[in-house]
Amino acid sequence: MLINDYYSQSIHGPFELFELGDLRLEAGGTIRNCTLAYSTFGTLNAEKDNAILITTWYSGTNKIMEQVYTGKGRAIDPNNYFVVIVNQLGGGLSSSPHNTTPPFSMSRFPDLCVSDDVNAQHALLTERFGIERLELVVGGSLGAQQTYEWAVRYPEMVKRAAPIAGTAQTTLHDVVLIQSMIDTITSHPSWNGGWYVKPHAVQAALRRHARYWAVMGLSPRFFNEGVWKEIGFSSLDDFIVGFLENYFLPMDPNDLLCQLRKHLRADVSRTAGGDLHEALSRISAKTFVMPIDTDMLFFVKDCEKEQKSIPNSELRVIRSRCGHLGLFGIEAEDYALQIDRSLRELLATPA
Repeated sequence: MLINDYYSQSIHGPFELFELGDLRLEAGGTIRNCTLAYSTFGTLNAEKDNAILITTWYSGTNKIMEQVYTGKGRAIDPNNYFVVIVNQLGGGLSSSPHNTTPPFSMSRFPDLCVSDDVNAQHALLTERFGIERLELVVGGSLGAQQTYEWAVRYPEMVKRAAPIAGTAQTTLHDVVLIQSMIDTITSHPSWNGGWYVKPHAVQAALRRHARYWAVMGLSPRFFNEGVWKEIGFSSLDDFIVGFLENYFLPMDPNDLLCQLRKHLRADVSRTAGGDLHEALSRISAKTFVMPIDTDMLFFVKDCEKEQKSIPNSELRVIRSRCGHLGLFGIEAEDYALQIDRSLRELLATPA
């Protein structure tokens, strides 16, 4: 167990903790004394039918989801809805490799699947709040994969779903990319099988990892049109160091690997004997599938192919010059307008 000040209330709070007890995992392990970190905004009404669940992406926490996707006058407005943002397992705030006590800490933390997040979130919503129906489940990237898992696994509970920039089944292209990111971290001389003794011992690997995200997380348009200048950086290197390295370097490598390996396994077809079409056809939620047009991780065509298997669904392509990392709201006003336009329409649709 390592102390890492990055995963703190001062940076990501306020958030609360929900104790689940022992959580048995799909892959066969157990997280003992499992804890979910979450934040809430707005008020749950007496009927408990105004709740929205927001899931987190790889490396993301409740704080960034709050800042980019909620607010007064936004589609997800806490004045109108009870908003619950849950930090995924392995993400650093909920039970994760770095904050778990031995002997199940660090590289001995058990393997996770997206279903484990969804089952834990289900327990939080039903046991802590008594919520039986969700107006909307929404998330981006790995959070989109949780959204799909929710819609497939608990169709009676999810009225509407909005997976943004993600697929229900990790593609072979992404498997290769994710494995390359894993290798970037684990090949570092100080990795030591995941038993590094200082929280920032593997910083050189995290710098290379950040540059992977510069290549694949952004788009050629971001670089060629100088978007980095528009958002206040003086040079390309200034952006990579000041934005991407600054973002990833404080994080725990084991936590990042836990999420990457979960990403590798993301596949709702496991609920239907490996038949992806059958699994997606079980979704009863009104669903807007929302890829980003310049995304080089989750291509529009891959998202559209899955969308066609979902009854009562629509494809809503989001325009951005920023590729997958458009999720961060880098083009703040234009991105927010597009997201809110679709989510308002979705929330206004009877379900």
